[in-house]
Amino acid sequence: MGFGEDEESAAAAAGSAGKSIFRYNSPLVQVCLIGLVCFCCPGMFNALSGMGGGGQVDTTAANNANTALYTTFAVFGILGGGIYNILGPRLTLFAGCSTYVLYAGSFLYYNHFHHQGFAIVAGAVLGIGAGLLWAGQGAIMTSYPPPGKKGSYISLFWSIFNMGGVIGGLIPFIMNYHRSKAKSVNDGTYIAFMVFMTTGTALTLSILHPSRVVRNDGSRCTNIKYSNASTEAVEILRLFRNWKMLLMFPAAWASNFFYTYQFNHVNAFLFNLRTRGFNNVFYWGAQMVGSIGIGYFLDYSFQSRKKRGLVGIGVVALLSTAIWAGGLANHLHYDGGRILTDKLDFKDSGSEFAGPFVLYFSYGLLDAMFQSLVYWVIGALADDSETLSRYTGFYKGVQSAGGAVAWQIDAHNVTKLSQLIVNWVLTTLSYPLLAILVVLAVKDEEKVGTKKDDVDDFASAKSLTEEGTSSVRELNQPD
Repeated sequence: MGFGEDEESAAAAAGSAGKSIFRYNSPLVQVCLIGLVCFCCPGMFNALSGMGGGGQVDTTAANNANTALYTTFAVFGILGGGIYNILGPRLTLFAGCSTYVLYAGSFLYYNHFHHQGFAIVAGAVLGIGAGLLWAGQGAIMTSYPPPGKKGSYISLFWSIFNMGGVIGGLIPFIMNYHRSKAKSVNDGTYIAFMVFMTTGTALTLSILHPSRVVRNDGSRCTNIKYSNASTEAVEILRLFRNWKMLLMFPAAWASNFFYTYQFNHVNAFLFNLRTRGFNNVFYWGAQMVGSIGIGYFLDYSFQSRKKRGLVGIGVVALLSTAIWAGGLANHLHYDGGRILTDKLDFKDSGSEFAGPFVLYFSYGLLDAMFQSLVYWVIGALADDSETLSRYTGFYKGVQSAGGAVAWQIDAHNVTKLSQLIVNWVLTTLSYPLLAILVVLAVKDEEKVGTKKDDVDDFASAKSLTEEGTSSVRELNQPD
């Protein structure tokens, strides 16, 4: 299975390339389809998590479930790229998406029985599935587009995906609109999430194998003919001594670390139940705006791709500093001796609602710009599906390890101020390292594609298998 597509079907796919960007086997359509899959599954998961505590008054069950989730996600995020290269997109994505339904169902169960064991197990299972899904998604999103349009395709995916968070935010808002004093969401909220997640799982069967996806110039998204477990094991292990991945490590660690603080200590701490759903509509909507803005900038602002990357990092860094400074001001206002007798409501709290709402909106904007920037950098490091599936898998694995630590930090009642400062420091540290990575590894489009440029990259799975035992011995020699 996996990348063992036969030559005739690949040639037929290449022959079908035309000028229309709306062909079923075009990168645009396939990126839209993976966007719809993520709209239904992780998009709805984000809406559920964004309410704080999974929609429950006590965040303990959600914190422990998310710790289990991100622990297994850290492992299978790193392994996911190799699994994707062996199984191909349909099996990998289908297996991954099916676990989201179980997770939402565990909170429906918790609504009645308040036993967190099911939620924790479901979280661990979801971590496995999410690792598979996001490794496949990352490979599709970064390798299918033409080199000069990766930022635009990333922003397109991010917009479709985060529309799931917008719609998902409307679900608890509408279903709990007249329950302003309620402590947890009703059963219908969880059932609605499960229906969307089931639909997303079915949509994975529409994703084409990368060897059948053809760009308008007739080029295919991968030339690899096969892969196997031993090959992928070697390639995954080599990621841990790849200097490009090491430079990306802090950005990957930070990119999910801040969710715990934003969801539990801004949205859930300051706002009542229905307003949390209302806020999430705008939080995930802000992500659409942020991804479109940074995606356009990274593709079209300057002729030099390296210059676009460096200026993009500078823009996001400045915005990040301003937003986290606003977060500190908000924290000092509400935790500096002032006690909220009633949580903020979008209708009843008047002008007091505005400041925290704008801050939460800004956090969503920054999240999308930060992650879209990192994905753009990953996409600029290579142009083939098998390599990028490993790179994005590594990114998601490290990201999830950071998330697991963050949820457990909160479960152990580390102060809100400490969490805020750590988030600010982590994101700030990421920018100079990303800039170094762009300077050393990102090449302008006209220089991409020569074998010489890839001398520091991993040996491909194809060369490992074709050159046999002697090639494997060469890989073990010192550089």
